[in-house]
Amino acid sequence: MGEPRERPLRLGLVTPVVSLLPGTPEWEESAGASELATIARAADELGYEHVTCSEHVGVPRADLAVRGARFYDPLATLSYVAALTARIKLLTHVVVLPYHHPLAIAKRYGTLDRLSGGRLVLGVGVGSLRAEFELLGADFDARGPRYEEALVALAAALGKREPAFRGEHFSFEGFVIDPCAVQERVPIWLGGRTPRSLRRAVSLAQGWVPFGLTLEEIRALLARARETAEWKEREERGEPLEIALAVECADDLSSATSVAALVDRLERTREAGATIASLTVRARSAEHYVDQIAHIMAKAKAKAKAKASATR
Repeated sequence: MGEPRERPLRLGLVTPVVSLLPGTPEWEESAGASELATIARAADELGYEHVTCSEHVGVPRADLAVRGARFYDPLATLSYVAALTARIKLLTHVVVLPYHHPLAIAKRYGTLDRLSGGRLVLGVGVGSLRAEFELLGADFDARGPRYEEALVALAAALGKREPAFRGEHFSFEGFVIDPCAVQERVPIWLGGRTPRSLRRAVSLAQGWVPFGLTLEEIRALLARARETAEWKEREERGEPLEIALAVECADDLSSATSVAALVDRLERTREAGATIASLTVRARSAEHYVDQIAHIMAKAKAKAKAKASATR
């Protein structure tokens, strides 16, 4: 009782180029729209689950060594990717929800969902960079309660032409939001690394995207969450929580050893509770990146086919 059902592990991509974190390969610094287009089209054709884009408006100089400097705007970036692709999902990873009014997010990203044919996955987070909150005139200390209410308000607004919500921080009714999301229920995934972030995801969202945690820590958090009434109610409704976990890939997958190591990491990630592995793929160029993700997907499909044959 309470043990997770095994589900096939799907593969998504943490999109290169659109953010430059410390340790990012040099070729990404000068890359731009052309390289992004090449990678997005390849990921779409190969069958990857999603591509991503994160959000920071501005990063203080004092934080560059830790956070990096470049962050493409997620709405503009994913709109560009949507026009280049046909099936791959568009994941904001993550939008800092307390920077925005939930109706503004519902309108802007609802438009993206409609234009992309229902491919939006809205990843959101509570935010942690006080200086950026102050830059934008947002209340850092009050962000938690506003964030939780914004999640409820956002769920009430996405996909609704005439949304209505009444709360302590946000209230709206009597307005038409046109266009709105085409999905009746846009998936909302919550970023975070605390037990509270997981509790919020179980009760208020459709997915959890943790960061900065070991697989052992994630496994322990999920084990406790599976014993809660909220988790069991989700399972009874047939709405299991998506768990998207980060996986780092080597910069050269040409050897059997490196491939075996990646296969082992993916299996350990699945065993820890992941339903989706969000891959950071190291490469030497956009072309090499495409070769890498093609190699990974070919191996993943071959493994899945072998596993299916063995269970017949």
